[in-house]
Amino acid sequence: MTLQAIHTDHAPKAVGAYSQAIQCGDMLYTSGQIGLNPETGKMAADDVASQAKQVVKNLTAVIEQAGGRLNQIVKVTIFLEDMNDFAMVNQIYADWLGEHKPARSTVAVAALPLAAKVEMDCVVAIG
Repeated sequence: MTLQAIHTDHAPKAVGAYSQAIQCGDMLYTSGQIGLNPETGKMAADDVASQAKQVVKNLTAVIEQAGGRLNQIVKVTIFLEDMNDFAMVNQIYADWLGEHKPARSTVAVAALPLAAKVEMDCVVAIG
């Protein structure tokens, strides 16, 4: 099976030794996206809502670069620095995907890269 790294300038460059996503056959595995603005390389803002909105923009850009669509997302994992932000992030997530409801996990973590408040990754069936 061939693995193909996916990259778009419409999402932030990797801040470590990883790809924005890897396509393996008909499956796409995205790396975690935080609220970095790809144009500035800086966090969208300090608040979780602004960061979550940027996260879904970044994920959308990566998925579309691979030829995928949001309704092909199979699984999403959300990492929150503070579980008190769950309701806000859940609303932004619901607005992002509309009627599409993939499998999802949400976990609280002690810290995220670059002091982010939220991170998300996903698995997409693009075939």
